[in-house]
Amino acid sequence: MNKPIIELKDVWKIYQIGHVKIPALRGLSLSIHSGEFIAIMGKSGSGKSTLMNMVGCLDIPTKGRVNLYGDDIASFTESDLAQTRGKKIGFIFQKFNLIPTLTAFENVMLPMIFQGIPFEERKKKAQSLLSMVGLSERSAHRPGELSGGEQQRVAIARSLAIDPEIILADEPTGNLDSKTGKMVMDLIIKLHKEQKKTIIIVTHDEDVAKYAQKIKVLRDGLVIGQKK
Repeated sequence: MNKPIIELKDVWKIYQIGHVKIPALRGLSLSIHSGEFIAIMGKSGSGKSTLMNMVGCLDIPTKGRVNLYGDDIASFTESDLAQTRGKKIGFIFQKFNLIPTLTAFENVMLPMIFQGIPFEERKKKAQSLLSMVGLSERSAHRPGELSGGEQQRVAIARSLAIDPEIILADEPTGNLDSKTGKMVMDLIIKLHKEQKKTIIIVTHDEDVAKYAQKIKVLRDGLVIGQKK
């Protein structure tokens, strides 16, 4: 198989709270290859969120190495990390994280503004993405005027705005009912199959994890097993 696009090697993350050191990751190693669909599962406190932060270039390890496309993210400046996130990783969050004062259309355009993409190109891409997720007629609505499922679909459209290879989803159905959650997961599967996106889902929900090709199970900051 080709070289991993994301590789964690003996990664430790230790948080200092007063005089107490709390290890969230304890020498974790993990490889993710282009086009894979992986679910990361574990109970609260297992290290899922910390691992997501490492994979998403939101944080750097205390010890060990996190490689993204072969580059050690610990060598990046804050600006480098922000640019890497902006260009290579699309994020989908449990709480949607849409800007409440912006319309769905404006929320989808936002990442493209940060990348300096011309207005007409941004406009065309945002319209196309909202159409893809079935929300063309809701594009002028703000998040408060949309249902939870609609907000998550806007968030998915936004995650694709800069056409990243990697989609990182943190509990993407956590705030949705089961029917709407399935709709969102069907959309994520479509991204994987038709657009060949690398999908990483962080979840505690076994029904969501079952959509993935591989399930990595975390406990106490380590991968303790794999399902499938």
